[in-house]
Amino acid sequence: MFLPTTTDELKNLGWNQMDIIIVSGDTYIDSSFNGVAIIGKLLLNYGFKVGIIAQPDINIENDITRLGEPLLFWGVSSGCVDSMVANYTPTKRKRKTDDFTPGGLNNRRPDRAVIVYSNLIKKYFKNTRPIVLGGIEASLRRIAHYDYWDDKIRRSILFDSKADYLVYGMAEKTILELAQKIKLQKEVTDLRGICYISKIPKEDFIELPSFEEVVKDKNKFIKMFHLFYNNNNPITAKGLVQKHGDRYLIHNPPADTPTTEELDKIYELDFERDVHPYYKRFGKVKALETIKFSITSHRGCFGECSFCSIGVHQGENIVSRSELSIIKEAKILIQHPEFKGYINDVGGPTANMYGMKCKVKKHTGLCINKKCVFPEPCPQLDINHGKQINLLEKLRKLEGVKKVFVASGLRYDLIIEDKKSGDAYIKALATHHTSGQIKVAPEHSEEKILKLMQKPKIEYLEKFKNKFLTESKRAGKKQFLTYYLIAAHPGCSEKEMKKLKKFIKTQLKVNPEQVQIFTPLPSTYSALMYYTETNPFTGEKLFVEKNIKQKELQKKIITDTEKNKNPLD
Repeated sequence: MFLPTTTDELKNLGWNQMDIIIVSGDTYIDSSFNGVAIIGKLLLNYGFKVGIIAQPDINIENDITRLGEPLLFWGVSSGCVDSMVANYTPTKRKRKTDDFTPGGLNNRRPDRAVIVYSNLIKKYFKNTRPIVLGGIEASLRRIAHYDYWDDKIRRSILFDSKADYLVYGMAEKTILELAQKIKLQKEVTDLRGICYISKIPKEDFIELPSFEEVVKDKNKFIKMFHLFYNNNNPITAKGLVQKHGDRYLIHNPPADTPTTEELDKIYELDFERDVHPYYKRFGKVKALETIKFSITSHRGCFGECSFCSIGVHQGENIVSRSELSIIKEAKILIQHPEFKGYINDVGGPTANMYGMKCKVKKHTGLCINKKCVFPEPCPQLDINHGKQINLLEKLRKLEGVKKVFVASGLRYDLIIEDKKSGDAYIKALATHHTSGQIKVAPEHSEEKILKLMQKPKIEYLEKFKNKFLTESKRAGKKQFLTYYLIAAHPGCSEKEMKKLKKFIKTQLKVNPEQVQIFTPLPSTYSALMYYTETNPFTGEKLFVEKNIKQKELQKKIITDTEKNKNPLD
């Protein structure tokens, strides 16, 4: 069933009052790829009455009030994307389209959606039940953070939204425990994975430099971010405290990483894999095309790319679903009346990390002075693609399945370093699991920039490219690699972009279309570099391009063809 979003649905269910109402900046797609749907279905599975109000009209009363007031709490999320990222391009122009809005027009999600929705609730429900923030916008803005769109340090979003609690990360464990404790009228401030505001600091927690200090002193902001980043692993993390004015943000340690069994249960919840009919009538939702017949195989990413927010939100531990659970989901897809035999993707944040684990991280937590894959993969990392090869083979042999594709991005350095099954994995990809092209994200070619990005050496890409194209030819298929590249990352000037252009022309021999201008996402190391104009790992000053026209010129160095040659050449 869909979670109810209208009064008629409540009547049909015989529900007089919701326990929990979730407000989201995305339309309501009942899918395991939608965090709001996962949270809602999980709570429903444990007996809570849950409703959803998706993309409420902020200018009228009868939209946010249509389900009444919840008995336990409101859940507020911007959706699957930070609302400022969803609404603006890297050059701060308003986006015209939104893949998570019916009809595709970007006209339903307000800027800083989490703050707007919280205030909207308070406007029409005085002294209401607790408001709980969640999702990626809340998660990445849970402490004092640099905001690219305001070009300044903003307070924790808890203060600006005036909400009661914030749950960060994927949050299933935290939100379920929170609901149970509120129902039983028990104290909730001891929960892992939660943030709240207090008049007094908490003993034994690490005190971060205050909001006022980091606004005035960029070096203190760097110190604050290091402390924050190094306390994100559930095994080693300490609680954090940060003063804002005369009050304190209390940031409890992260929730424990789910087990394989727990993850299986989450993804085996009953999802409709469709847009709720109430919202579907307003038009097609583009995001559904990608996720409807795709399967999540795992969570987390130990890549720790400087510009990426996955590690801070999903975590750097890989938690993989069991083969049995994934195959069970595939069989459900096969029975869907619209299924044509093609599973569009089996993957996660990085597709080929499925089944990979560190030999020591499970017991000792994240290494502070060592990265899992940068500058090279750690010897303690069990790099073996065998589990994913076996999984993909079993999926493609299911009756009713014609093709199984891997459309999520790949870490080609892991494939090259896998001496056990790396070549076999490339062969399997080229022969069976490529829909014309495979996504890879070198982002740049120059060692100086790759180091700042914490991306692998370019030699790995060249080796992977040659092996993949060889196997594709051997399989009798004309297949390609799609390269994702970034312009205007901190440290990058026109000089480095021209070198990248030369590399693309001489080594890759393509005209890349997937070139994006760098966006400083909240709570990432690259955003820290952008704001402070400093390499936070060495203390050295960095060149940072902040002029929008010059950023666009960096991109044009790559995207301009020979017929429309770049004037900078």
